Amino acid sequence: MKKKAGNYIVWILCLGFYFMNCSDAQVREPAVAGMFYPASSEKLKKDIVYYLSLEPAREIKQKPFGIIAPHAGYVYSGPVAGVVYNSIRNFKYDGVIILSPSHLESFNFASVYSGDFYKTPLGKLAIDKKLAKKCCTNDKLVKFSTKGHKSQNFSRGEHAIEVHLPFIQEIYGQIPIVPIIIGTMNYNVLNSLGKKLGEIAGEHNVLVIASSDLSHFHDYQDCMEIDNRLIRCLEKNQPMEYYKGIVSNKFEACGSGPITALLIAGKQQGVNSVQVLKYANSGDVQGGDKSRVVGYVSAVLFNDTNKKILGDNMIEKSDELNIEEMKFFLKLAEGTVKMAVTGEIMGEPENIPKIGQEKRGAFVTLTKNGNLRGCIGYILPVKSLYETIIDVGTSATLRDPRFPAVTEKELKNIDVEVSVLTVPEKINDPMIIEVGKHGIIMKRGFHQGLLLPQVATEYNWDRETFLEHTCMKAGLPRNAWKDSSTEISIFSAQVFNRETLTEK
Repeated sequence: MKKKAGNYIVWILCLGFYFMNCSDAQVREPAVAGMFYPASSEKLKKDIVYYLSLEPAREIKQKPFGIIAPHAGYVYSGPVAGVVYNSIRNFKYDGVIILSPSHLESFNFASVYSGDFYKTPLGKLAIDKKLAKKCCTNDKLVKFSTKGHKSQNFSRGEHAIEVHLPFIQEIYGQIPIVPIIIGTMNYNVLNSLGKKLGEIAGEHNVLVIASSDLSHFHDYQDCMEIDNRLIRCLEKNQPMEYYKGIVSNKFEACGSGPITALLIAGKQQGVNSVQVLKYANSGDVQGGDKSRVVGYVSAVLFNDTNKKILGDNMIEKSDELNIEEMKFFLKLAEGTVKMAVTGEIMGEPENIPKIGQEKRGAFVTLTKNGNLRGCIGYILPVKSLYETIIDVGTSATLRDPRFPAVTEKELKNIDVEVSVLTVPEKINDPMIIEVGKHGIIMKRGFHQGLLLPQVATEYNWDRETFLEHTCMKAGLPRNAWKDSSTEISIFSAQVFNRETLTEK
């Protein structure tokens, strides 16, 4: 009986081996081996180990939900990709989903590979068919297909998934994968895919990879400026803002479809942090041409449960307003502006959200045809949030010393924006300031100045420029932030207006 059972097990194993290797299996053969990376398995493994060991692993606070990594030839992008793969190798996953743009052809959906294997010189990675089918949606925007994966009409196949596989094979072995090629920048497709991936990540222990290079073929300095704008936006972790930046050509990335879908999926899973691990461009390679370069970035996305802690400074971040609360306070601010101009008497607001009773600092900003028309706020939480908004909304309308009072004739052209602040916290190290996230208060003696977080974003300032302008706002020398007698405090702000709430 034992002998029969043993023979049965051997037969099953042989049958499984047969099906894995039978000619009916759809194998996506390597398309860029020998071009983007070595075709020899020995040389390829040696190169992967080299790129993984170039720099120490970065400290990541929580297990990543997803990563962003480049897909150029290894001589250019290998050092950047190596950092992120080395940094995540000790986190365990049951599968990997790889999102890729389509460089060779366009099509109006996301193509989830329907074949059986993707192959590299290091061997074959099996497709998790069950998981792949789960990725498909019922709206025909995400389909089970070989489209984009096997490009019969081109001299070579798509490379943006393939170049990641040797890194994956080295750190995770023969882990099952789900390759997805996105043939469009249609937001409906990206949103549908992102939401589906968010659902899947809630049920399965998977890593989601967005494959992307950044700007292409600008000179070295222009590339740095364009890519820095993208990185600052990426770190804000706002999918729609990122997508708008791409379609308006504010910055560039060939894998912006995958990045957008990844950000959407992450939001659905509570991801609140995007940590950039390394940036470089092709001009950084020894002897690289700096007149026409390509940018590369590696980053991880995760839910930082300790996000309230910044460096050595403990900053308690109050709960953020939800969409309905933001709508309430924007309507309150808009109503305040109108009543301040017309002289109507405002009654006590009804149905004030619970958070509105908390003491919070806030600013109300007025713009007219895109130009500043008034901005007043309380930095410190001296009154309840709803009272603060009424007070500063009235003052921004009538008593900003830089402008005359708003007139009734102007009302139709006035846009209102509300910024709800966290409590300012003194810091000792200005390097913990995150552009786009933190506002700055600069103080020395009787001199004090404040700039909101969105100011730095609007003017594309880096951290040092932001610090300098805050010093000047306080009436101090621009380098006063370097002086130990200057007191620096930071705060965060949740900023919303009619346009941003419409997007939500």
